Amino acid sequence: PNIMELQRDSSRQINDLKFKLVKAEQEVTALEQNVTRLEGHVTRYKSAAENAEKVEDELKAEKRKLQRELRTALDKIEELESSNSHLNKRLEKMKSSRGMAQTP
Repeated sequence: PNIMELQRDSSRQINDLKFKLVKAEQEVTALEQNVTRLEGHVTRYKSAAENAEKVEDELKAEKRKLQRELRTALDKIEELESSNSHLNKRLEKMKSSRGMAQTP
């Protein structure tokens, strides 16, 4: 009877361990699937980050170009305003001279 009891206990322990093994294997499989899924996310996020960095670099370059163009345009405006002011002064001077010449 003692041997039979030991055999039953051993059999129960073996069955419990087999069940735990199956559960552990299922958990390992689920974890491996999660790892694969998360690796896919990492790949997508890394690709998106690289693309965002590329776009950021392009936008920075475009901003620098536009700022150069703006400085050039502002310099040109300043130059034209100065020229306009000078020409207006000459025109006024000519009108003034003409006005003096016409009055005897």
